[in-house]
Amino acid sequence: MFKSTTLALVLVSVPVAAEVTLSLELPRHEGSQYRPYVAVWVENPQQQAVATLAVWRKEADWLKDMRRWWRKSGRYENGQPDGVSGATRKPGVYQLQWDGRDQQGKALPPGRYTLHIEAAREHGSRSLVSQAIELGQTTSYHLEPVAELGAITIHTGVKS
Repeated sequence: MFKSTTLALVLVSVPVAAEVTLSLELPRHEGSQYRPYVAVWVENPQQQAVATLAVWRKEADWLKDMRRWWRKSGRYENGQPDGVSGATRKPGVYQLQWDGRDQQGKALPPGRYTLHIEAAREHGSRSLVSQAIELGQTTSYHLEPVAELGAITIHTGVKS
């Protein structure tokens, strides 16, 4: 007598060790004494903020001028997300790295997310740029300068 065995195979989306690097330029504005407030964050396909990568600020009063970030994340974090907030920056090129983890430190599954960079200057203008990224794939993205943000380069990959 023979026994029959059935094997079920289940495929699941397993988080990978993602790596995202971002090069962000803050341009010089002649005659402007104010440095821009900047927020960098990631949203999932449902447009929910899953990670805030940076908030460069001085006084909390002006955080609301970064309208999208404030609506999606800032007002829930009282404008001071743990470990990512800091002072405003002078003109120059800055590097940010993100390990693909959400605000609770859990690795996000591979897939499409949107990286947002928003800048607002007191008595100045406001800029928001967004780029769809594929977490878990190796790709580069280049964004053109806008009023408050210079050239931006994003690299996504997988940690080895």
